[in-house]
Amino acid sequence: MALIPWEPSEIRNMKNIFDDFFDMGMFPRQGRLQKRWLEGGEWSPVVDIIDHKDKIIAKAELPGVKKEDIKITLSENILTIRGERKKEEEVKKEDYYCCERVHGSYSRTIALPVDIEKENITSSFENGVLEIVLPKAKESKPKEIEIKLK
Repeated sequence: MALIPWEPSEIRNMKNIFDDFFDMGMFPRQGRLQKRWLEGGEWSPVVDIIDHKDKIIAKAELPGVKKEDIKITLSENILTIRGERKKEEEVKKEDYYCCERVHGSYSRTIALPVDIEKENITSSFENGVLEIVLPKAKESKPKEIEIKLK
């Protein structure tokens, strides 16, 4: 199994907030944040992981992304969602009043806590929410043990 470097998104986001704050304060029109927004940039979909008795459900918010621009892979219990949110139209830099919507490539990688039945995975995409249902392998399901009184 290959090791994947991991940095919690909260820490990465906090670093970006501090960088953006200082960049915008010193150089209001040339900060990293403004450059990233205007030229397309980094973003990562938020994901919920729900662990049911017999399956794991992953829900990812992907507003403005088309179904054909999403790729889902599962390798050695590592779920990866990647793709691209494309620009809707070309707008000149100087015409922007405010630009907060980010576009560009994204990728989320999540280590799953149990083995998955790969042949029974299903997914759906509705209203900008991707849902992936990952059935647990039979060996991974918890076995309840009945307690008998003596």
